[in-house]
Amino acid sequence: MDQSDSTIQRPGDAPGLRNAFGFATFNALSYQIVLGSPMILYAKSLEAGATVLGIVAGMMPLLVIFQIPAANHVPRVGYRRFMVSGWSLRVLFIFLMAGVPLTAGFLKPMGRLSLMLSLLFGFNLSRGISSAAWLPWITTLLPPEGRGWYLARESAYNSGASILSLLLAAAVLRYQPTPWQYAAIFAFSGVTGAISLRFLRRIPDAPCEAETRRSGEPVPWRTLAAHPPFRKLLRLNVAWALAYGGLTAFTVAYLKVAAGLSTGWILVSTAVSYVGGLSALIMLGERLDRHGSKPVLTLCLSGWLVVGLAWCLLAGGVMLPRFGVILALQWLMGLGYAVFTMANTRLAMGVVPPMGRSHFFALFSVVSNLTLGIAPVIWGLLIDGWGARAPVIQGVEINRYALFFMLATLAFAGGLALCRRLDEPQAGRVRRLLRELLGGRPLRSWIRLWPRN
Repeated sequence: MDQSDSTIQRPGDAPGLRNAFGFATFNALSYQIVLGSPMILYAKSLEAGATVLGIVAGMMPLLVIFQIPAANHVPRVGYRRFMVSGWSLRVLFIFLMAGVPLTAGFLKPMGRLSLMLSLLFGFNLSRGISSAAWLPWITTLLPPEGRGWYLARESAYNSGASILSLLLAAAVLRYQPTPWQYAAIFAFSGVTGAISLRFLRRIPDAPCEAETRRSGEPVPWRTLAAHPPFRKLLRLNVAWALAYGGLTAFTVAYLKVAAGLSTGWILVSTAVSYVGGLSALIMLGERLDRHGSKPVLTLCLSGWLVVGLAWCLLAGGVMLPRFGVILALQWLMGLGYAVFTMANTRLAMGVVPPMGRSHFFALFSVVSNLTLGIAPVIWGLLIDGWGARAPVIQGVEINRYALFFMLATLAFAGGLALCRRLDEPQAGRVRRLLRELLGGRPLRSWIRLWPRN
């Protein structure tokens, strides 16, 4: 790569924009606590059932629906101001959540769970509204040829911070956590969320679309959704969200209830998934810009089929839930999530036209997140409804968790079929990408580090 190409593909070197990486880091340190495994484990400690866990997992993506009305106000307020206002309110809700475990002296578990759900609603509502500004803002700041570079590094910062956050949570919560330990870890989330605001305010602002600001006509949502390349991407995101929605929450529930892992080890295994996210940067690097999103998505969804099948075999009793196997699957899940998110977001940046960008991205986020929010609730109802039944078919025990993993794997297969229909004129071939990955420098580096004995 010559020097000019290197300059093009480093948008984070632009003055002020590197603060986006600082925001990504401290934001991940914060949200991994209140939106991730620690919150699921806290709800489980309050005797929450699978349906309630599904609500906890699905509330954040469900409330992204408020991006639709919020998109009308983004141009008037401005990208940065809109984001900062919503994120400030979001941090306030986190500090209120930190006080919920300390009410154990006078509130019963159901009261604490109800209070936490109410605060999670306010937190996710403020996030859902304000996030309408993020994708159009960052898309405006990034040149098309450097978006893959930026997204890969943003994912790496997210993954690194997530590892630190979950390992800290594992060290604090360990085996039988007390209310003050949960309160401490939620307070840590609030502090890091407040620090992320400082970086958010330093990201350069960008002008919003002038045509949206001038127009007072109703937004033609059906016309936006009917834009052919955009429509195909929306269909893929629905299939992906149906498959992935609830996977993290019910994997944690399976490890806690069926596999019998302690709180600390569950958080350690979840942290390993973000090591997989860091590995995505090693595997892709600039390859995402060079090969395009479509072959990356195809290869990624093929890998998810293997991961889903492995969880089915574990939950069905065909494979023993050894900790090494669980760590390997968590690593692959983190890798698969990071790769899909990077390639999917990059493709959305490419197919969304400049005119009406805020509304296109609002619709894109709402459709995928609405499915992500509904899916865990549906899966939770299915798991609770299936109950203790566990018929054995061909040596596989079809218990509630095996059934969930099996249906999620089928949804991944549907996403793979839809992926083949995506429009990306300059996309490379899957075979060429696979050949480069298997014969490229990352694999040779891993082989050198592999133990000789």
